[in-house]
Amino acid sequence: MKITQVSVFIENTKGRLFNLCELLGRNNIDIKALTLAESPDFGIVRFIVEDSDKTLDIVRKNGYIASIAHIVAVEVSDTPGGLAAVLKVLSDNDIDIKYMYGFVEKASDKALMVFKFADIDKAIGILQNNKVPIVSKETIFKGN
Repeated sequence: MKITQVSVFIENTKGRLFNLCELLGRNNIDIKALTLAESPDFGIVRFIVEDSDKTLDIVRKNGYIASIAHIVAVEVSDTPGGLAAVLKVLSDNDIDIKYMYGFVEKASDKALMVFKFADIDKAIGILQNNKVPIVSKETIFKGN
């Protein structure tokens, strides 16, 4: 199951991340997961929100450069070696991971890892064939 993620390019200046997050808050957009990759001059904020199209529209209308990407959220055993087990399945099947980040699912003993793959459909098939639990968008946003 693919999940839509919003990626926003921001300048690496004081207050810029606050400005983005404050904009989302003013527009009642709840961030479920977020990661920030930075360099000395700029950063890329990637996040999962319930309505990615609305979010994309809002950030673009407010002068941000933003795009959509499709990612996969996978349940990982929250024990030593849990992530390694999932990575082994992907490695053994030559799946190219572009990036990943983690977050914790509420009311669960599992961690969630978000993956961006070079070939998302192939990765989903391999994960399913190896019984690696893939998390739906509905699961991430349950209770909202």
